[in-house]
Amino acid sequence: MNTTAAAATRILHLLSNSIPQSQPHLNQIQAQLILHNLRSNTTVARHFISAIASQSQSLSLSLSFLHHSLPLFFSHLHTRPHVFTCNSLIKAFAHSHTPRVPHSLYSYMLRHSIAPNNYTYPFLLKSLSDSKDFEQGRCVHSHVVKLGHSRDIYVLNALLNLYASWGRMGLCRQVFDEMPERDVVSWTVLIMGYRNAGEYGDALVAFEKMGYAGVVPNRVTMVNALGACGSYRAVEMGIRIHDFIRRNRWEMDVILGTSLIDMYFKCGRVEEALGVFASMEKKNVYTWNAVIKGLAFAKCGEDAVWWFNRMEQEGHKPDEVTLINVLSACSHSGLVDIGREIFGFLLDGKYGFSPGVKHYACMIDLLVRSGFLEDGLKLIGEMPSEPTKSMWGSLLAGCKARGNLELGEVVAKELLELEPENSAYYIVLSNLYAQMERWDDVAKTRELMKHRGLNKDMGCSSVESELRENYQCLLSQ
Repeated sequence: MNTTAAAATRILHLLSNSIPQSQPHLNQIQAQLILHNLRSNTTVARHFISAIASQSQSLSLSLSFLHHSLPLFFSHLHTRPHVFTCNSLIKAFAHSHTPRVPHSLYSYMLRHSIAPNNYTYPFLLKSLSDSKDFEQGRCVHSHVVKLGHSRDIYVLNALLNLYASWGRMGLCRQVFDEMPERDVVSWTVLIMGYRNAGEYGDALVAFEKMGYAGVVPNRVTMVNALGACGSYRAVEMGIRIHDFIRRNRWEMDVILGTSLIDMYFKCGRVEEALGVFASMEKKNVYTWNAVIKGLAFAKCGEDAVWWFNRMEQEGHKPDEVTLINVLSACSHSGLVDIGREIFGFLLDGKYGFSPGVKHYACMIDLLVRSGFLEDGLKLIGEMPSEPTKSMWGSLLAGCKARGNLELGEVVAKELLELEPENSAYYIVLSNLYAQMERWDDVAKTRELMKHRGLNKDMGCSSVESELRENYQCLLSQ
């Protein structure tokens, strides 16, 4: 046996009997193939390509490796790669962290006259939905039609998902309406797309039409329908979904149970939400978060804190969202001392992570709502990152509500530094000066606005609307 044949045998044995553990391992095998001029060996090249396809998700291969290695081996094959090989690679990389690779492989197929089939498109479209490349998606859609795959339900469902994931619900609905047949996946993708696009009424209409069409929903359908019910406050339909689940004796798993809890809380049905929680055998951090968030939304702050403590007692570790929810509950119920204690634990590292911007925002909001304006300003100054516009806006609204004009002036100037072109802040600052009867400063502020070409347009300022909303919330405490 000559040296080349022996090398080919060793490499085939390695590819067939061991799993590449890393990209460097594959690089080493590739180097041996090049060294022994085995890239033109059809059997070796196909085994190498199959190894890449089978291990793409676990290896997290780099984009440069895939772009350079695969075409290199394809080009040295005496015969064109079979469509099955290309489909296997597209499928493998559709689930990887390199969503552009499937389209590169698809382009290779077209350039070398390898006809795509109905197995090519579902995973190719899946990868395109991740890459957010609208033009490529539309191009592939046209290929689906031209190549005669526009009646395949799996291809069409992938197209539905593509447009739904981009929020292009007009195109999604157009594909849906033109489908010769629809299954539970088709309806579910349509409902999910409407829900994610914030078109909750359309999502619920689609869910009802699904029932009229005699298509039985699955768990994914129900989770999305419940999400739309909660956001649309459609409690009657939510109750009907719950009844369906009970009648059909579906297991109340974590995802379904958490969705029901969230729906009931958003619709103001606290007892029903807690009843679902009690009926669940298994719960995770998302389930606990739904309860704590729901109680915060219902302004049951003390109950939210009680459930937070119970969560810890039962051995469930809170995450970042849990702390946002419980601090928000403290803020909306005026539980200053409890909020300070929890935030202190968070600063001390009790929960295994440091407070983020949203945790600081909740704590600042709690202090401002409770009248501790100076403490709120101090906390803003102690933040490891730059404070956000909404934090300063919350503090400014608190200053206006509490009549602290001097601090309000300081905060308004900070907002002017952040957004010097926003006329709303000049208006607020001017009004503060007027309340303090500092007429020279009023005139200077108005002159500065004029110099910068800003108009006094109170009706069009979203910032001013936000300040007024915060102001009304503070007055209602």
